Amino acid sequence: MENTDLTGNPGIRDLPIRDLIPHDHPMILLDRIESCREHGLTASVVIRADSLFAEPQGVPAWVGLEYMGQAIAAHAGVCARRDGQPVRIGFLVSSRRYEPGCSHFPPGATLTVAVDAVTHNNTGLQVFECTISGPGFTVTSNLNVYMPDNIEEYMQEHPQ
Repeated sequence: MENTDLTGNPGIRDLPIRDLIPHDHPMILLDRIESCREHGLTASVVIRADSLFAEPQGVPAWVGLEYMGQAIAAHAGVCARRDGQPVRIGFLVSSRRYEPGCSHFPPGATLTVAVDAVTHNNTGLQVFECTISGPGFTVTSNLNVYMPDNIEEYMQEHPQ
């Protein structure tokens, strides 16, 4: 598997996820980056009894949307580092066709989360094709995300 960042520097698998996504513990759900591509990223997570959201049957499958979102955020974080920029906040706008086919990701399973940009534009709105693979299953979905250039300005223009 590829072990370089987008600039060709070694060590992408050694970068802590916390340095790539705008989340704090305990909301950092991914364990590690496996590889990074120009328009995508692959990460992994092991389902443990103490995983956030874990139930006796494992982690509910709806959490897969957050795994996908965090993989997209990690890709954006790698791109920001490449460009000498800070990691920025983004928003999950919507998902299409998220049908996991199971109620839970089972304890002990290692999930591979792959995200690849379908659209490439300067508007901040992007579509990613996402896949979660585990023992005996594959879940796919398209996620629409928005990353404003200036989060403070955006929040002032769109108060809650």
